[in-house]
Amino acid sequence: MERFSPGANDHIEHVESVVERVKAGDQQAYATIIRTYEKQIYMYCYYILKNREEAEDAVQDIFIKVYQAIGKYRQQVSFSAWLYKVAYYHCLDQIRKKSRWHRLISIQKEQQQQQHLDDYYPSDDEREVDELLMNLNSEERNLVLLKAVEQYSFEEIGEIMDCKPATLRKKYERLRKKLIQQKMKKGGLTNERMAGSN
Repeated sequence: MERFSPGANDHIEHVESVVERVKAGDQQAYATIIRTYEKQIYMYCYYILKNREEAEDAVQDIFIKVYQAIGKYRQQVSFSAWLYKVAYYHCLDQIRKKSRWHRLISIQKEQQQQQHLDDYYPSDDEREVDELLMNLNSEERNLVLLKAVEQYSFEEIGEIMDCKPATLRKKYERLRKKLIQQKMKKGGLTNERMAGSN
């Protein structure tokens, strides 16, 4: 089955037809949606939650929630934007539920597992992006991921985060400057692919 990338107009009709099949009770069609989006949703959750196990659990919970609520989905926004909105609020709920102590334990655990990330990020550029994102708070990471990585428009991100596109645009510009300064402090060149997408 062909993979479709979020935000790409070429595949919107295909995604919507698969969603309609799911609404009609076709469980195999939902398996197609899971296969298509699970890796991206996992990475998104991982960067927000900063913990592999929690991200894996979140992905399962998100796809269950989406399946249960798919009848409520209306094509006013793209399906992927709706999916990311569910993921965004699920991750925020997870963060709120964690106690400070639990968060400290998770951070320690994640630092111990950091060496294994090379399996997932073979290139230096990807490790740099990982390092930069880990220094941002969850809202900042979310904005950077949706804009620079997933390449959503500010209007789509506004739908996902329930925020005005103009406000997001300003926040994103401030974030770009912050990331560029971080990068310059380390003595490297700026990562235009990540910080420069508009």
